[in-house]
Amino acid sequence: MREFATAAMVLWASFAWADTPDVTASVTHHVLPGYDLLVQNTQALAATAEQECSASSPDLIQAYHRAFDSWISVSHLRFGPSESEDRAFALAFWPDPRGSTPKALSALIGAQDPAVRVPDAFRTVSVAARGFYALDFLLFDAQFTTDATAYTCALIQAVTTDIAANALAIRDGWLNGYADLMLMPGNDTYRTANEAAKQLFTALVTGLEFTSSMRLGRPLGTFERPRPKRAEARRSGRSLRHVILSLAATRDLALRLSSSDPDIAQAFDTAIMRAERLDDPIFASVSTPQGRLQVEILQQNVDMLRQRLTEQVGPSLGIEAGFNSLDGD
Repeated sequence: MREFATAAMVLWASFAWADTPDVTASVTHHVLPGYDLLVQNTQALAATAEQECSASSPDLIQAYHRAFDSWISVSHLRFGPSESEDRAFALAFWPDPRGSTPKALSALIGAQDPAVRVPDAFRTVSVAARGFYALDFLLFDAQFTTDATAYTCALIQAVTTDIAANALAIRDGWLNGYADLMLMPGNDTYRTANEAAKQLFTALVTGLEFTSSMRLGRPLGTFERPRPKRAEARRSGRSLRHVILSLAATRDLALRLSSSDPDIAQAFDTAIMRAERLDDPIFASVSTPQGRLQVEILQQNVDMLRQRLTEQVGPSLGIEAGFNSLDGD
């Protein structure tokens, strides 16, 4: 029934909004498949944790990486169902400048908090103890993997169950109404197809800004004081991987919004190629002059991408050149 409803929705949209195929294609071929894969892989993660909750389990580690990959590939879509009930924060509480995640996890373990046994109760614990970055600690940090207890196992199971529930809620939110709002504008959320396109464009450039300022900027720190230990998900060796995955995902969305502009495709390919050539999975090299230079050049590539999109695609959507994605302007 869901497949039939989705097919009907797509067919209707293709007729009603033939003049804005970027929105239709973006929702039906970028957003929905991305969240479908997130649901599939997070459910597999939760099921694996129920059977094998040890940080030394190869199956659990593999399931973690697959699920985390799926999240990064949709993490730029920070609007609609992902923002409802702070679901995106529950999946991905990062950056964490105050070190709240290890503190929140230690507090749960120290108190043997029974919330881990009840999904509804676990949803009320600190957001810092939930989601993928909590798993980054629980599965890869010696503070939690050394002398792990039965409670640690229950905590891992609670986190993975919570991740799967949030992923499902986001995907279902899209299927049960939000996709209709974008595909069939003329509602209180999107009065026109152009407003829907602007929302997608904002998600695109905000995703690139996050990659530049956070995924690359945080470990870069300053020349006098580089901060490699601030790299995203460094414990599981995923810092550079997140940059590459996010660039690939935003490339897909950018091409749908720009009618496959070859210049934009080439600019993304250049940035992705530069990232793939870095032999630095956790940006440890930013502490050296040469290593820092390579990461700075990658950051410049990402910034130029965002500028090009703002100058070449933004005006067609009625977005002024001074648009700032982080301000929401």
